[in-house]
Amino acid sequence: MRFHLGESMTAINYYAPLAKAAEAAGYAGFTVPDSLIYPKSSGTKYSYTDDGGREFLENKPFLESFIHVTAMLAATEKLEVTTNVVKLPVRPPLYVAKIVASIEALFDNRFNFGVGLSVWPEDYEVMGVAWEGRGKRFDECIDIVRGLTNGGYFEYHGEFFDLPPVKLNPVPTKPVPILIGGHSDAALKRAARNDGWMFAGGGMDMMLPMLEKLSTYREELGRKDAPFRIFGSAMGGADLDMIRRQEDAGVTDVVASFRNLYAVEEDSQPLQEKIDDLNRFADDIIARY
Repeated sequence: MRFHLGESMTAINYYAPLAKAAEAAGYAGFTVPDSLIYPKSSGTKYSYTDDGGREFLENKPFLESFIHVTAMLAATEKLEVTTNVVKLPVRPPLYVAKIVASIEALFDNRFNFGVGLSVWPEDYEVMGVAWEGRGKRFDECIDIVRGLTNGGYFEYHGEFFDLPPVKLNPVPTKPVPILIGGHSDAALKRAARNDGWMFAGGGMDMMLPMLEKLSTYREELGRKDAPFRIFGSAMGGADLDMIRRQEDAGVTDVVASFRNLYAVEEDSQPLQEKIDDLNRFADDIIARY
Protein backbone atom coordinates (compact mmCIF):
# COMPACT_ATOMS: atom_id res chain seq x y z
CA MET A 1 0.00 0.00 0.00
CA ARG A 2 1.20 3.49 -0.88
CA PHE A 3 -0.02 6.59 0.93
CA HIS A 4 -0.56 10.01 -0.65
CA LEU A 5 -1.38 13.38 0.87
CA GLY A 6 -4.54 14.89 -0.58
CA GLU A 7 -4.44 18.51 0.58
CA SER A 8 -6.11 20.96 -1.83
CA MET A 9 -7.90 24.29 -2.03
CA THR A 10 -5.51 25.80 0.48
CA ALA A 11 -3.03 28.69 0.42
CA ILE A 12 -0.82 28.17 -2.62
CA ASN A 13 2.40 28.93 -0.70
CA TYR A 14 1.63 25.92 1.54
CA TYR A 15 2.05 23.31 -1.18
CA ALA A 16 5.85 23.12 -1.44
CA PRO A 17 6.44 22.83 2.34
CA LEU A 18 3.61 20.29 2.60
CA ALA A 19 5.16 18.21 -0.19
CA LYS A 20 8.55 18.30 1.51
CA ALA A 21 7.02 17.37 4.87
CA ALA A 22 5.04 14.51 3.31
CA GLU A 23 8.14 13.13 1.63
CA ALA A 24 10.12 13.33 4.88
CA ALA A 25 7.29 11.57 6.77
CA GLY A 26 7.21 8.59 4.40
CA TYR A 27 4.31 9.36 2.08
CA ALA A 28 4.70 7.96 -1.43
CA GLY A 29 2.92 10.81 -3.15
CA PHE A 30 0.75 13.91 -3.25
CA THR A 31 -2.44 14.42 -5.26
CA VAL A 32 -3.40 17.76 -6.81
CA PRO A 33 -6.82 18.86 -8.10
CA ASP A 34 -7.87 20.46 -11.37
CA SER A 35 -10.33 23.30 -11.90
CA LEU A 36 -10.45 25.66 -14.85
CA ILE A 37 -13.17 28.17 -14.00
CA TYR A 38 -15.96 28.88 -11.57
CA PRO A 39 -19.03 29.91 -13.59
CA LYS A 40 -21.22 32.61 -12.10
CA SER A 41 -24.27 30.42 -12.69
CA SER A 42 -24.74 26.75 -13.50
CA GLY A 43 -27.69 24.40 -13.56
CA THR A 44 -25.44 21.37 -13.05
CA LYS A 45 -25.32 19.49 -9.77
CA TYR A 46 -21.92 18.44 -8.46
CA SER A 47 -21.62 14.66 -8.46
CA TYR A 48 -19.68 14.21 -5.22
CA THR A 49 -21.50 16.33 -2.63
CA ASP A 50 -24.58 15.04 -0.84
CA ASP A 51 -26.79 17.90 -2.01
CA GLY A 52 -25.14 18.48 -5.38
CA GLY A 53 -23.91 21.89 -4.24
CA ARG A 54 -20.87 23.49 -5.85
CA GLU A 55 -20.49 26.46 -3.52
CA PHE A 56 -17.46 24.93 -1.80
CA LEU A 57 -15.47 25.65 -4.97
CA GLU A 58 -16.11 29.38 -5.09
CA ASN A 59 -13.20 31.61 -4.03
CA LYS A 60 -10.92 28.59 -3.55
CA PRO A 61 -7.45 28.84 -5.12
CA PHE A 62 -6.71 26.36 -7.92
CA LEU A 63 -3.35 26.51 -9.62
CA GLU A 64 -3.14 25.36 -13.23
CA SER A 65 -2.66 21.63 -12.74
CA PHE A 66 0.49 21.05 -14.77
CA ILE A 67 2.22 24.08 -13.21
CA HIS A 68 1.14 22.81 -9.79
CA VAL A 69 2.55 19.34 -10.53
CA THR A 70 5.84 20.75 -11.78
CA ALA A 71 6.30 22.90 -8.67
CA MET A 72 5.62 19.95 -6.37
CA LEU A 73 8.02 17.67 -8.20
CA ALA A 74 10.72 20.36 -8.22
CA ALA A 75 10.35 20.75 -4.44
CA THR A 76 10.91 17.03 -3.77
CA GLU A 77 13.24 14.20 -4.74
CA LYS A 78 11.22 10.98 -4.61
CA LEU A 79 7.57 11.96 -4.13
CA GLU A 80 5.07 10.96 -6.82
CA VAL A 81 2.56 13.60 -7.84
CA THR A 82 -0.81 12.58 -9.27
CA THR A 83 -3.49 14.78 -10.81
CA ASN A 84 -6.91 14.09 -9.31
CA VAL A 85 -8.13 14.65 -11.98
CA VAL A 86 -7.30 16.73 -15.09
CA LYS A 87 -10.32 17.48 -17.27
CA LEU A 88 -8.70 16.05 -20.37
CA PRO A 89 -11.37 16.30 -23.11
CA VAL A 90 -11.50 20.12 -22.94
CA ARG A 91 -7.75 20.38 -23.65
CA PRO A 92 -5.85 19.82 -26.94
CA PRO A 93 -4.42 16.29 -26.58
CA LEU A 94 -1.20 16.88 -28.55
CA TYR A 95 -0.32 19.86 -26.38
CA VAL A 96 -1.20 17.88 -23.25
CA ALA A 97 1.04 15.05 -24.43
CA LYS A 98 3.92 17.49 -24.86
CA ILE A 99 3.45 18.82 -21.33
CA VAL A 100 3.11 15.35 -19.79
CA ALA A 101 6.17 14.04 -21.65
CA SER A 102 8.22 17.04 -20.52
CA ILE A 103 7.21 16.64 -16.87
CA GLU A 104 8.00 12.92 -16.86
CA ALA A 105 11.34 13.44 -18.58
CA LEU A 106 12.37 16.23 -16.20
CA PHE A 107 11.38 14.41 -13.02
CA ASP A 108 12.31 10.77 -13.59
CA ASN A 109 8.79 9.44 -14.24
CA ARG A 110 7.34 10.63 -10.91
CA PHE A 111 4.10 11.91 -12.46
CA ASN A 112 0.86 9.90 -12.61
CA PHE A 113 -1.69 11.32 -15.04
CA GLY A 114 -5.13 11.15 -13.42
CA VAL A 115 -7.81 12.25 -15.87
CA GLY A 116 -11.58 12.69 -16.01
CA LEU A 117 -14.41 14.12 -18.05
CA SER A 118 -15.56 17.16 -16.01
CA VAL A 119 -19.15 17.36 -14.81
CA TRP A 120 -19.42 20.99 -15.90
CA PRO A 121 -20.78 21.82 -19.37
CA GLU A 122 -19.37 25.32 -18.81
CA ASP A 123 -15.81 23.93 -18.97
CA TYR A 124 -16.54 22.71 -22.48
CA GLU A 125 -18.31 25.89 -23.53
CA VAL A 126 -15.53 28.29 -22.51
CA MET A 127 -12.87 26.04 -24.08
CA GLY A 128 -14.78 25.88 -27.37
CA VAL A 129 -15.40 22.13 -27.16
CA ALA A 130 -18.75 20.41 -27.71
CA TRP A 131 -20.36 18.78 -24.68
CA GLU A 132 -21.91 16.17 -26.95
CA GLY A 133 -19.64 13.24 -27.75
CA ARG A 134 -17.38 13.99 -24.80
CA GLY A 135 -16.89 10.32 -23.90
CA LYS A 136 -15.59 9.41 -27.35
CA ARG A 137 -13.48 12.56 -27.41
CA PHE A 138 -12.05 11.58 -24.03
CA ASP A 139 -11.04 8.15 -25.33
CA GLU A 140 -9.35 9.69 -28.36
CA CYS A 141 -7.47 12.16 -26.14
CA ILE A 142 -6.19 9.25 -24.03
CA ASP A 143 -5.10 7.36 -27.15
CA ILE A 144 -3.18 10.38 -28.42
CA VAL A 145 -1.47 11.17 -25.13
CA ARG A 146 -0.46 7.54 -24.69
CA GLY A 147 0.70 7.15 -28.29
CA LEU A 148 2.78 10.32 -28.39
CA THR A 149 4.42 9.81 -24.99
CA ASN A 150 5.47 6.27 -25.88
CA GLY A 151 8.08 7.64 -28.30
CA GLY A 152 8.61 7.28 -32.05
CA TYR A 153 6.34 8.49 -34.80
CA PHE A 154 2.64 8.30 -34.02
CA GLU A 155 -0.37 9.03 -36.19
CA TYR A 156 -4.04 9.04 -35.34
CA HIS A 157 -7.24 9.11 -37.37
CA GLY A 158 -10.35 9.30 -35.25
CA GLU A 159 -13.76 10.94 -35.16
CA PHE A 160 -12.50 14.10 -33.43
CA PHE A 161 -8.76 14.19 -34.13
CA ASP A 162 -6.60 13.54 -37.15
CA LEU A 163 -2.83 13.56 -36.76
CA PRO A 164 -0.18 12.86 -39.38
CA PRO A 165 2.88 10.89 -38.23
CA VAL A 166 4.63 13.05 -35.62
CA LYS A 167 6.86 12.45 -32.63
CA LEU A 168 7.83 14.23 -29.43
CA ASN A 169 11.25 14.69 -27.90
CA PRO A 170 11.95 14.20 -25.03
CA VAL A 171 9.65 11.37 -23.98
CA PRO A 172 9.47 9.44 -20.71
CA THR A 173 11.65 6.38 -20.19
CA LYS A 174 8.58 4.50 -18.90
CA PRO A 175 4.94 4.51 -20.06
CA VAL A 176 2.91 7.30 -18.46
CA PRO A 177 0.41 5.85 -15.94
CA ILE A 178 -3.06 7.00 -17.03
CA LEU A 179 -5.57 6.76 -14.19
CA ILE A 180 -9.29 7.40 -14.62
CA GLY A 181 -11.47 9.28 -12.15
CA GLY A 182 -15.24 8.94 -11.89
CA HIS A 183 -17.94 6.75 -10.38
CA SER A 184 -20.12 5.94 -13.41
CA ASP A 185 -20.09 2.59 -15.17
CA ALA A 186 -18.54 4.31 -18.19
CA ALA A 187 -15.71 5.64 -16.01
CA LEU A 188 -15.10 2.20 -14.50
CA LYS A 189 -15.01 0.58 -17.95
CA ARG A 190 -12.60 3.27 -19.15
CA ALA A 191 -10.42 2.69 -16.10
CA ALA A 192 -10.36 -1.05 -16.80
CA ARG A 193 -8.89 -0.30 -20.24
CA ASN A 194 -6.17 1.90 -18.79
CA ASP A 195 -3.74 1.85 -15.85
CA GLY A 196 -5.85 2.57 -12.81
CA TRP A 197 -8.89 4.13 -11.14
CA MET A 198 -9.24 7.01 -8.68
CA PHE A 199 -12.11 6.94 -6.18
CA ALA A 200 -13.53 10.41 -5.70
CA GLY A 201 -14.29 9.92 -2.02
CA GLY A 202 -16.94 8.37 0.17
CA GLY A 203 -17.29 5.36 2.43
CA MET A 204 -16.40 1.73 1.90
CA ASP A 205 -20.06 0.91 1.28
CA MET A 206 -19.94 3.19 -1.74
CA MET A 207 -16.57 2.01 -3.01
CA LEU A 208 -16.94 -1.78 -2.73
CA PRO A 209 -19.66 -2.22 -5.41
CA MET A 210 -17.57 -0.08 -7.77
CA LEU A 211 -14.51 -2.23 -7.15
CA GLU A 212 -16.53 -5.36 -7.91
CA LYS A 213 -17.67 -3.88 -11.23
CA LEU A 214 -14.14 -2.75 -12.01
CA SER A 215 -12.82 -6.26 -11.38
CA THR A 216 -15.47 -7.72 -13.70
CA TYR A 217 -14.65 -5.25 -16.48
CA ARG A 218 -10.93 -5.96 -16.22
CA GLU A 219 -11.58 -9.70 -16.36
CA GLU A 220 -13.79 -9.29 -19.44
CA LEU A 221 -10.95 -7.42 -21.14
CA GLY A 222 -8.40 -10.08 -20.20
CA ARG A 223 -6.52 -7.55 -18.08
CA LYS A 224 -7.04 -9.12 -14.66
CA ASP A 225 -3.31 -9.64 -14.15
CA ALA A 226 -2.08 -6.44 -15.83
CA PRO A 227 -0.44 -3.83 -13.57
CA PHE A 228 -3.21 -1.66 -12.16
CA ARG A 229 -3.46 0.94 -9.42
CA ILE A 230 -6.57 1.78 -7.41
CA PHE A 231 -6.59 5.00 -5.38
CA GLY A 232 -8.85 4.80 -2.35
CA SER A 233 -9.65 7.52 0.15
CA ALA A 234 -9.03 8.27 3.81
CA MET A 235 -10.78 11.61 4.15
CA GLY A 236 -10.62 12.78 7.72
CA GLY A 237 -7.96 10.23 8.49
CA ALA A 238 -8.35 6.47 9.01
CA ASP A 239 -7.48 3.60 11.30
CA LEU A 240 -5.47 0.50 10.40
CA ASP A 241 -8.61 -1.63 10.10
CA MET A 242 -10.02 0.66 7.42
CA ILE A 243 -6.73 0.62 5.52
CA ARG A 244 -6.57 -3.18 5.61
CA ARG A 245 -10.18 -3.44 4.44
CA GLN A 246 -9.31 -1.28 1.46
CA GLU A 247 -6.22 -3.36 0.74
CA ASP A 248 -8.28 -6.58 0.89
CA ALA A 249 -10.67 -5.02 -1.64
CA GLY A 250 -7.82 -4.34 -4.08
CA VAL A 251 -6.85 -0.76 -3.24
CA THR A 252 -3.15 -0.11 -3.89
CA ASP A 253 -2.93 3.58 -2.93
CA VAL A 254 -4.73 5.59 -0.24
CA VAL A 255 -5.17 9.37 -0.42
CA ALA A 256 -5.29 10.87 3.07
CA SER A 257 -6.82 14.26 3.87
CA PHE A 258 -7.48 15.65 7.31
CA ARG A 259 -10.22 18.23 6.88
CA ASN A 260 -13.51 18.55 5.04
CA LEU A 261 -12.46 19.53 1.51
CA TYR A 262 -16.11 20.19 0.62
CA ALA A 263 -16.53 22.88 3.28
CA VAL A 264 -17.89 26.14 1.91
CA GLU A 265 -15.74 28.31 4.17
CA GLU A 266 -12.19 29.08 3.06
CA ASP A 267 -9.40 27.06 4.65
CA SER A 268 -7.94 28.88 7.65
CA GLN A 269 -5.87 26.08 9.16
CA PRO A 270 -2.25 27.17 9.74
CA LEU A 271 0.51 25.40 7.83
CA GLN A 272 2.09 23.95 10.98
CA GLU A 273 -1.19 22.31 11.98
CA LYS A 274 -1.38 20.70 8.55
CA ILE A 275 2.15 19.37 8.95
CA ASP A 276 1.29 18.10 12.42
CA ASP A 277 -1.74 16.26 10.97
CA LEU A 278 0.24 14.57 8.21
CA ASN A 279 2.99 13.59 10.67
CA ARG A 280 0.43 12.16 13.08
CA PHE A 281 -1.05 10.00 10.30
CA ALA A 282 2.46 8.91 9.30
CA ASP A 283 3.21 7.83 12.88
CA ASP A 284 -0.16 6.20 13.57
CA ILE A 285 -0.80 4.54 10.21
CA ILE A 286 2.10 4.56 7.73
CA ALA A 287 4.80 3.51 10.20
CA ARG A 288 2.61 0.83 11.83
CA TYR A 289 1.35 -0.42 8.49
